[in-house]
Amino acid sequence: MSTTPLSCPLCGGQGVSHYHRDRRRDYWQCHRCTLVFVARHQHLAADAEKAVYDCHRNSPRDTGYRRFLSRLTVPLLEHLPPGARGLDFGCGPGPTLSVMLEEAGHPMALYDIFYAPDRRVLEGRYDFITATEVVEHLAAPGQVIEDLAGRLSPGGWLGLMTKRVASREAFADWHYILDPTHVSFFSEASFRWLATCLDMRVVFPAADVVLMQKQ
Repeated sequence: MSTTPLSCPLCGGQGVSHYHRDRRRDYWQCHRCTLVFVARHQHLAADAEKAVYDCHRNSPRDTGYRRFLSRLTVPLLEHLPPGARGLDFGCGPGPTLSVMLEEAGHPMALYDIFYAPDRRVLEGRYDFITATEVVEHLAAPGQVIEDLAGRLSPGGWLGLMTKRVASREAFADWHYILDPTHVSFFSEASFRWLATCLDMRVVFPAADVVLMQKQ
């Protein structure tokens, strides 16, 4: 176990304690925002991380995957005016969420550090931004989410999809930590802390969906 002082990658706090250990990694929890995270020295190298993503076989033609993504799209679309412009952040090798939202009449931009790396889209302004199964992969989730919130127009929505930490006991047997690319694990309390910090309204329409509105 590392004895190097750690800072929380969400809030920057240094009040952290050891939360769990498995055969490969240690997990730490921040006392301020409750994020559970893996220290950077135990993250995969970029090429190894991409190799995992290259194995994903998501496609707009996959009805099961569309049904999974609808957990976010259905509640998000209830808040969007016609023609609202969006960004799908972390679209992956087989963009599907953007296709679903374009079918609903919303023009979409795409960004992914590996598969759509044009950072010019991150300079735009958007009515909504989505990140499905993304934030758990982020080494610096606090900075990334703050940057995304800064790209929203007033009243805009940030839609996130990630499974949430329930308890220390459940964490130990959680399939979500078996993926070596997952390094940041949020609880509902983490998102409430984040919403307060960013002056955003937060709602939880499903167990793994979070919608945050810019005030």
